[in-house]
Amino acid sequence: MDLGAHVSTAGGISKAVERAQEIGAETIQIFASSPRAWAFKALAENQVLAFREGVEEAGIKSTFIHGLYLVNIGGTPELVEKSVIALGQTMHAAGQIGAEGVIFHSGSHKGVGFDAVLDQAADALTRVLAGSPPDVQLIIENCAGMGAQIGASFAELGRLMKAIDNPRLKICLDTEHAFAAGYNIADPDGIEGAMAEFDKEIGLDRLVVVHANDAKVEFASGVDRHENIGEGHIGIAGFETIMAHSAFQRVPFLLEVPGEDKKGPDKANLDRLKEIRRRLANA
Repeated sequence: MDLGAHVSTAGGISKAVERAQEIGAETIQIFASSPRAWAFKALAENQVLAFREGVEEAGIKSTFIHGLYLVNIGGTPELVEKSVIALGQTMHAAGQIGAEGVIFHSGSHKGVGFDAVLDQAADALTRVLAGSPPDVQLIIENCAGMGAQIGASFAELGRLMKAIDNPRLKICLDTEHAFAAGYNIADPDGIEGAMAEFDKEIGLDRLVVVHANDAKVEFASGVDRHENIGEGHIGIAGFETIMAHSAFQRVPFLLEVPGEDKKGPDKANLDRLKEIRRRLANA
């Protein structure tokens, strides 16, 4: 498995490669534009070229773009339409830079229930896929289950994916979100049950990336709060359990942790994952 992190694009997307090299990232995630604004600034051609050249020279194995936090395919018609446009723009940016795909949060049904928004959510994602580059994946991230979020359970994610039935629709499994949603992936028995359910409801072939985050809040809290690796309720032993499982052997891991200096994913956290990988390889 390749190990990496979300890295900043401040100063231009090509700067992300330099930051990836500083921490030793083998795979990266970036934002293509501000995640908290609908306005999308097109990527400059010189930045795209510099990024692609930098990724190749640095030997970075894969790149992912994280979509806007504003996206909500379970919201009002106006919000869904904005979400379709935003996801489409981000998918095109992914195609420009050679990214594997776009990871996004599906949003909230605002209390009306998953069944009530399933059709509109499926229609929205079908339109995004139809209007985007054919070699770019659209990757749904599981959520922690706060409020009326869509996709905390593997069953919900599976129903959404079956309603769309497109091989380019994939899953990003966030370890903190899964743990918070009641999947005890930190426990050897718990992870077996969780991944068996994942395979039944979704299919392990749909799992293409992991967000590797420890949990600041206890198991099954429903709370989305990331912690540094080994400093939360999943812990080093929990990540050993996760990284040893067969479902994750060929899946890239991306850090989204606070960092030791609270500036985001850093070398210290990445080195912890690398040490776990080394120990497992030598076991």
